Amino acid sequence: MKKSILLVAPVLTRSGYGEQSRFALRALRSREDLFDIHIIPLQWGKTSWINDDTDERRWIDHTIEKTINYIQQGGTMDVSLQVTIPNEWENRATINIGYTAGIETTKVASNWIEKGNQMDKIIVVSNHSKEVYKKTAYEVATEEQEGDQPQAIMQLLTDVTAVNYPVKQHDNLEEVELDLDYDFNFVCMAQLGPRKNVINTIKWFVEEFRNEEVGLVLKTNMAKNSSMDREYVYTQITGLLNTEYSDRKCKVYLLHGDMSDEEIHAIYAHPKIKASVLLSHGEGFGLPLFEAAYSGIPTVATGWSGQLDFLCDENRKDRFYNVSFDLNHIPEQVVWENVLIKESMWAYPREISAKEQMRLCYNDIINNTKDSFAAGALQYADELKLRFEEQKMYKAFVDALGLDMGEFDVESWLGSLDIQEIE
Repeated sequence: MKKSILLVAPVLTRSGYGEQSRFALRALRSREDLFDIHIIPLQWGKTSWINDDTDERRWIDHTIEKTINYIQQGGTMDVSLQVTIPNEWENRATINIGYTAGIETTKVASNWIEKGNQMDKIIVVSNHSKEVYKKTAYEVATEEQEGDQPQAIMQLLTDVTAVNYPVKQHDNLEEVELDLDYDFNFVCMAQLGPRKNVINTIKWFVEEFRNEEVGLVLKTNMAKNSSMDREYVYTQITGLLNTEYSDRKCKVYLLHGDMSDEEIHAIYAHPKIKASVLLSHGEGFGLPLFEAAYSGIPTVATGWSGQLDFLCDENRKDRFYNVSFDLNHIPEQVVWENVLIKESMWAYPREISAKEQMRLCYNDIINNTKDSFAAGALQYADELKLRFEEQKMYKAFVDALGLDMGEFDVESWLGSLDIQEIE
């Protein structure tokens, strides 16, 4: 009665797509009565692989071995679930489903439309990704076109559904050791790359709090969590700070290296971590912001893209310190063929607004400002935990697969069994 489903995904990597893959896997495992799960693991860029010795990791390793044996013996799959960027989707099974973190910009590449239309179903992680995918269109020439006749329009025809991530529940977190000089610190968790806008975040933070006892804890890396990576990141940040802001009183701290989910959540729960900040140009979803929000700390963020699915409540009302922005074309150096196209745009946070919102967040917290976003952060965290409860999101994901699993006929099943009555 089960459907064989092949998960092709970077399920063992420390990356955003790795988190997405593990969510998909957990959703499938929540209905092992419906699915016979197989796995082909992918690499994701230059990111590290997880090496945790857990029940889940052991189950994944066993399932990968099972998959290899099954395929070598000529086994076929009912369904493929491919967790990667759309230009890598392929026809691997009777039914093929693409699952992507999707879109941090205003337009998807043309081959994403082509590949998307080869899928039977598409799942994305936010409503921003869904709407951009659906609204992107290209004019294409056809063999029948003559003279001034209008060109044909190519757009997505495959059904696309948005399913957000679930909250994670970690009870009795042990306090992570952070040697922080001041009692008030922002935290920023982001890769040190152009889209995350980390350098401007550091600059604008230091310029706003230059002579005050305020800190910024930066959890970042370039690609891996290696010593070489740390040395590069450290050199980049200290070079900026020591050259332009050597006389500062505020502090910037670097966290680098592998951290477990529990340790990440413990950072948000640390008594000296008061707020989170992320001034990125665009997010497919924005998992670090999500974790901060449901951990109950106020958030300063760009008011655009995937994070609005959770930084706004169900009435679309802001529940965060909303940084204004301008939409403009992505810089030439980040253009990535068939992924980030030069015609697309992303959000450029405004420096004045970023500083104003960080300051407002700081003032609201230290002054216990009534009816502020900061004052309502814990209550809103409880709302998020209900909206994005784990089993609820697993069900939403399984439903989004759109598979007709049929009804389980108990009487026929019992009748097919060779059961002998014992006197």
